[in-house]
Amino acid sequence: MVFEFRKRIYGYECDVYGHLNNAIYLQLLEAARSEAMIEMDMSISRMRELGLQIFIRSFTLDYLKAVAHEDLITIKSWFDQINRVKGNWTQQIYNEQGELCFEARMVGVFACEGRAKRLPQDVFEHFGKYLEKV
Repeated sequence: MVFEFRKRIYGYECDVYGHLNNAIYLQLLEAARSEAMIEMDMSISRMRELGLQIFIRSFTLDYLKAVAHEDLITIKSWFDQINRVKGNWTQQIYNEQGELCFEARMVGVFACEGRAKRLPQDVFEHFGKYLEKV
């Protein structure tokens, strides 16, 4: 399942050239993933209640087209691979014209009390319902 998160870009998020600051991209990706997790009924709060965490192991970022001040963007997010130890997210940012501006791939490791841990089978199956087959 592909989740969508929309946001307008404000001046405080831009660099001196009027483009979205590269550090803000990671914040936007985190917000979009958090919203997706809420839509999956597996918010960070719920995961905490279950004693689970997700730690980011790696990011691959590809800046394709500048995002500018006051652009209204759409971030599309989806799991494209998951097992009981880790999950892979793909996230893409589109401008108002529907042009792909940015793509990120994130690998997250599931953990408990700060240490890698296999997901319980029921949680793994829950996440599996949202896996996007690409």
